[in-house]
Amino acid sequence: MALEITDATFEETVLKSDKPVMVDFWAAWCGPCRMVGPIIDDISKEYEGKAVVGKLDVDANQEFAAKYGVRNIPTVLIFQNGEVVGRQVGVAPKTTYAEALDQLL
Repeated sequence: MALEITDATFEETVLKSDKPVMVDFWAAWCGPCRMVGPIIDDISKEYEGKAVVGKLDVDANQEFAAKYGVRNIPTVLIFQNGEVVGRQVGVAPKTTYAEALDQLL
């Protein structure tokens, strides 16, 4: 299961991580988000120990979604050393997300 990230835990979990971080910005009512969710969960298992993979519910946590200009969901951002180094908007195949992390490992 992907880690649940909130506005309260974002800085510690994402920005201060010494590993690459993938954050899925999603909402429960979003159909495409429900398609991406299982992919993100799979990636979180495959990259356990190598990368941090989490999900942020934009309805409950709007601060960082606004800060990073997330206007459409699902949006998956890739962070390294506290900086955004990748962005995928909309549904993509699992390989797209895996390759984004592989480039940083």
